[in-house]
Amino acid sequence: MELLLSCCRSPRWAERMAAHRPYPTTDALLAAAEEAGYDLAGHDLDEALAAECPAPPHPDAPPAARTALRAAHAAYESRFGHAFVISLEGVRPGERLDAVLAAIRSRLGNEPDEERAVAADELRRLARSRLAFALARGLTFPRADL
Repeated sequence: MELLLSCCRSPRWAERMAAHRPYPTTDALLAAAEEAGYDLAGHDLDEALAAECPAPPHPDAPPAARTALRAAHAAYESRFGHAFVISLEGVRPGERLDAVLAAIRSRLGNEPDEERAVAADELRRLARSRLAFALARGLTFPRADL
């Protein structure tokens, strides 16, 4: 269960994933992860978003970029009440800082309900990518855990 909670910090999501084991294929597991994300009730989504932390910039990022990122994250959290979440799957490491800053700036213009839907979608993508990454690292899911 701990591994599942590291992918999405909603106990309901992790419990649902565990309850439907075993998964016949990796694709089935990843599809179930996404589907479970769509089934989160409002308070489950709140719980998962509250547990997210903004990713730190790359250690080689210039100080001005670090300052801009901190300010953008603070503005986002002040407006929406939770950390900014974004899946950076497919974004090259050298482009991630710019992608995050651009996305925060763009999403700050969203209405709260619109942003909640965007954040929920990004959280689903993150959970799926985190799970895929764990599998790629060779982690296995014993039947007792998944």
